[in-house]
Amino acid sequence: MESGRIALVTGGNRGLGRATAQALARHGLRVIATHRGDSQGAEETVEDIRRTGASAAALRLDIRDVASFPAFVSQLTAQLERWEASRLDVLVNNAGIGLFGPLEAVTVDDYDVMMDTNVRGAFFLVQALAPVLADGGRIINISSSLSRHTSAGTSVYSASKAAVEALSRTWAVELGARGIRVNAVAPGPTATDFNGGAMRDDAQMREGLGAQTALGRVGEPHEIGDAIAALASEDLRWVTGQRIEVSGGALL
Repeated sequence: MESGRIALVTGGNRGLGRATAQALARHGLRVIATHRGDSQGAEETVEDIRRTGASAAALRLDIRDVASFPAFVSQLTAQLERWEASRLDVLVNNAGIGLFGPLEAVTVDDYDVMMDTNVRGAFFLVQALAPVLADGGRIINISSSLSRHTSAGTSVYSASKAAVEALSRTWAVELGARGIRVNAVAPGPTATDFNGGAMRDDAQMREGLGAQTALGRVGEPHEIGDAIAALASEDLRWVTGQRIEVSGGALL
């Protein structure tokens, strides 16, 4: 049964974003999934959710195009009105990018794309959506276990996710007076299509990374989605400003 609460999941057209949208819908939320251009993927997410009897919609959003955010907020507001609502209850900042390579191979463009997407875009989207977010709402930012442990060739990506965690703590303080909880979820190696689907499709990589976790395997997208949905629920209402790692105990 739907609770009436509404969640926005950026990058909800595939992978972790789709799994998160589905998990939130199972917890009774109406879900808006954004996409940068993959309208087919976003519609597949929406149809998957609607088949369960829940409500869902898709909107286009390029997280790097900060200038488009006012127009996006107008489109979001229109969708909320169609659902006879005026406020967003949960924002999941999932959209992100990872470009990996050793220090000497990283280009200025690589650096800018990752920071513009993972940090700058997330920052200004929260700024744009804060007035639309309900008092007592949730912001959940997606980080990475790589902000805790190290791996060669991941320096810029890891730095961008560490920045996301720093933003989360500051926003928790700034928005706390409104009862808004802000947390970061840090997935470990997960079998999605991220980075070309390597952890999903490469059995040798899955085995190697899985052996580095306490639970002996890589994660599945729905396991991350379920953790995010739990954090968005009332059960964890006294948790804010935290980094919650969902990695099966990677590199403990």
